[in-house]
Amino acid sequence: MNATKDKVSLWELFTIFLKINTFTFGGGYTIVPIIRDEFVNHKKVIDDEEMLDLVALSQSGPGAMVISASLLTGYRLRGPLGALTCVIASILPCLVIIFTISHFYQAFRNNFYINAMLLGISGIISAVLFVTVYNMGRTALEVHPVFSICMMVLAFVLGFFTNINTGLIILLLGLIGIVVFTWEAKQ
Repeated sequence: MNATKDKVSLWELFTIFLKINTFTFGGGYTIVPIIRDEFVNHKKVIDDEEMLDLVALSQSGPGAMVISASLLTGYRLRGPLGALTCVIASILPCLVIIFTISHFYQAFRNNFYINAMLLGISGIISAVLFVTVYNMGRTALEVHPVFSICMMVLAFVLGFFTNINTGLIILLLGLIGIVVFTWEAKQ
């Protein structure tokens, strides 16, 4: 952990997460590939499996996944102060944007260009989500292919064909994972 602390300063964490959260739209799943690219590919301070764990934990925590992913990444790289730094950097752009939009709401609501821009962004977000799911699925399949495929199919079937709350599906699959891998470790 000390080697990691030397590689990424608190200021770097702040500027990276401020930049990511300022220019990325669409929530947690659109930000995850950017966080992954920055810390797995460029800085090389987190590996793919660890990033997958951070994303899984981010999904299971309360609140926005973006904030959870930022908090966990900051904590992993710099401890509690890193977590606080990343959370502040992550919420700052949201607060500024929401304040600005609320201040000029009437002008934005009926503006053709703003509405067209938001419509275009929604298509881009769909593509980014697809790439994120593909990359995370590929990583999961490398480690435990049969288990991962079973969980993906089960999640799809439960989510698509039933009215079970998504949070309960995630909880159920998480519990299945805990039971299976605890039992596997004992074997």
